[in-house]
Amino acid sequence: MKHQQSYDNETKAALYLVPTPIGNLEDMTYRAVRLLQEVDIIFAEDTRQTRKLCSHFDISVSLDSYHEHNKETKGDKILGLLQEGRQVALVSDAGTPLVSDPGKEVVRRVAGENIPIISLPGANAAVTALTASGLGGGPFYFHGFLPRKKKDRQTLLEELTTIQAPLIFYESPHRLKEMIAHLADIWEKREVVLAREMTKKYEEIIRGTLSELAEYLHEENVKGECCVIVEGADPETEPRVQWWETLSAVDHVQVHIDNGMSSKEAIKETAKERGVPKREIYAVYHDL
Repeated sequence: MKHQQSYDNETKAALYLVPTPIGNLEDMTYRAVRLLQEVDIIFAEDTRQTRKLCSHFDISVSLDSYHEHNKETKGDKILGLLQEGRQVALVSDAGTPLVSDPGKEVVRRVAGENIPIISLPGANAAVTALTASGLGGGPFYFHGFLPRKKKDRQTLLEELTTIQAPLIFYESPHRLKEMIAHLADIWEKREVVLAREMTKKYEEIIRGTLSELAEYLHEENVKGECCVIVEGADPETEPRVQWWETLSAVDHVQVHIDNGMSSKEAIKETAKERGVPKREIYAVYHDL
């Protein structure tokens, strides 16, 4: 067991996870500004974007990049600086680091070295949208971005079908129409809220059913960053659906093979999940 006392730190070294505004610069907290002014270095997903923020708040600390394509080498650098006793801040383009943004790997490494990780509260598109949606007020399930490939997305959505809490997704405007059409195919009558450009001048919240939203998007083009909130399952009207029910027996076997099973193991597992004799799945799979 490792025990972090965040503010009882003799070396003063710490990794600060600092949220930045998702649109409106007034959402930057006093504490976030102060810490970004005091740390030794700021690692940012996009230094160009963060440089604008720093200029606005008179933050003159040096910047370096940390993103999906350099996270290993920059993770080494961050860990080295912390081991030297430095204070390091990590920010993303907008919102809270690690919420559909890079940072997981370096946080795990820093935690493994028992160096304090201090996360500040602040802007977050998912929670901001949820509280205004009319669907919040209790548990919720945040997923972020869905897979781009329809087959992968279908498999995941089938796994999420039985969740009774609101489901929160992010999506880019140029993929939104396809994504909503797919959701409507599965959950046609469920309520949905589309929140776009939260905290910005053109903030807009659209409420309706998934079928209504799909029809709306067929006629309208939506711009800006989008957050989609879908109401959870109603256990009385939506019985539990197994993830494999829309797959043929052959495709069912193939999913298990793709996940690392031998064909023999995959056939056995498929038969077990479908509740049929193994020989039946064997015959169908090998009669190709």
